[in-house]
Amino acid sequence: MSELRKGQVSNLALATAAFAVTFWAWNLIGPLSGSYSRQLGLSPTQTSLLVAIPVVVGALGRIPVGVLTDRLGGRRMFAVICFVSIVPVLFVGWSGSYGWLLFWGFLLGIPGTSFAVGIPFVNAWYEPARRGFATGVFGAGMGGTALSSFFTPRLVEVFGRAGAHVLMAAVLALMGVVMLAGSRDSPAWSPLRASAGSPLGSSAGSAVGASALPGMREAVRIKATWQCAFLYAVTFGGFVAFSTYLPTLLQNVYRFAQTDAGLRTAGFSIAAVLSRPLGGALSDRIGPVRVLFAALGGTVVMALVLVLRPPPEVPAGVSFVLMAFFLGLGTGGVFALVARLVEASRVGTVTGLVGAAGGLGGYFPPLVMGVVFTATGAYTVGYLLLAVTALAALTYTYRAFRTL
Repeated sequence: MSELRKGQVSNLALATAAFAVTFWAWNLIGPLSGSYSRQLGLSPTQTSLLVAIPVVVGALGRIPVGVLTDRLGGRRMFAVICFVSIVPVLFVGWSGSYGWLLFWGFLLGIPGTSFAVGIPFVNAWYEPARRGFATGVFGAGMGGTALSSFFTPRLVEVFGRAGAHVLMAAVLALMGVVMLAGSRDSPAWSPLRASAGSPLGSSAGSAVGASALPGMREAVRIKATWQCAFLYAVTFGGFVAFSTYLPTLLQNVYRFAQTDAGLRTAGFSIAAVLSRPLGGALSDRIGPVRVLFAALGGTVVMALVLVLRPPPEVPAGVSFVLMAFFLGLGTGGVFALVARLVEASRVGTVTGLVGAAGGLGGYFPPLVMGVVFTATGAYTVGYLLLAVTALAALTYTYRAFRTL
């Protein structure tokens, strides 16, 4: 226990920093969507697709990354994600056509898989009673989207798009080295071994392959995996959708400049970043179900306020910030629920599946919003769909977990 205590703070801090850096990289396209749209003459639907495309790999990639983390450990996997992410980051910055942007933007989803590394890495460092707090603090690393929204447009103004992406690649390389040199896996963690008598070979690659599919099969048989996946698709998916698409929405509806829209999107992300650890800490005290009740109920109310097309700043700006607060609170509650319902040796694999659902939950709303705006010139239908979805999640939470 004393060895755990000594390493908790430093490893949680490093994991949170790595999460923030990779999430910044994951969200490089969204803050620049307005300039891409103007330079390439994109329609609202094309812009929405460009903004949403990194979410695909960032979502689905969390499944194998979660499995590999159970096998190889968070320290090595964080470094791998950082180093591999350098390639799409550079090529997105150098791409000059819509087709190439879509291709490299698709691979830009790789840094978004880091979430499935961090949750099991952090969980292993903390005793069960403090895992809600720990995963909440780690989840604050999603503030990388706020960093991207605020700094990316300004870095592009100073260094140009290619130069800003080279700088981001250098930060990723440094973060990978820091994780290898400064972090370590918890002494309480042990790799998930391949089953005895596997017909596959004994090499490391074969061992990973041998354990991956059985581990995933066992994870999908756990009822809590699907329950938490649905709730995370609503809470984290809502956060991702707004943090990536909000710059476009603010420019379309309120005619903000790109940097001004980025500043306001950063405020949205910061609200979610601050509330996520609060959601985790409150889950340790009052239970994750009550936290989810508050988060989903608040989301319903804010979505309905936005349906009324309020003017900018007040109340629209306040409504967006409160929306982010409630969504962040919910994301902290969901993974506190995972920590309660899933045994520690399966957390990485379950996290990958739940995280994938959250990422996919953030993929479709920007596409819907783009189509809605093209058809109606407003986002009213999109807000109504969010309100209905959050209400459905609230109802399900009450029916499934009210006895917890």
